[in-house]
Amino acid sequence: MNENILGIIAGILTSVSMIPQLIKVIREKNVDDISLVMLLVLISGLSLWVGYGFMKEELPIIVSNAFAVLVNICLLVCYIIYKKS
Repeated sequence: MNENILGIIAGILTSVSMIPQLIKVIREKNVDDISLVMLLVLISGLSLWVGYGFMKEELPIIVSNAFAVLVNICLLVCYIIYKKS
């Protein structure tokens, strides 16, 4: 298997992994089971992967991690909106 195809498939699977959680949060408007620290660490790590992808000029790394950053930022916004004071 071509290594770029493998990277793209891996990137797609990891990038979409948080979409079910995002959908659940949006439907239920409840973020009680979401860890803010986990979200912040995950967004930071994914952002570093995007930077690494640019340094290595690896499109699969850039695209998949940039998409994952966006999904997790959406989850962070939901966390801020729906978190009970």
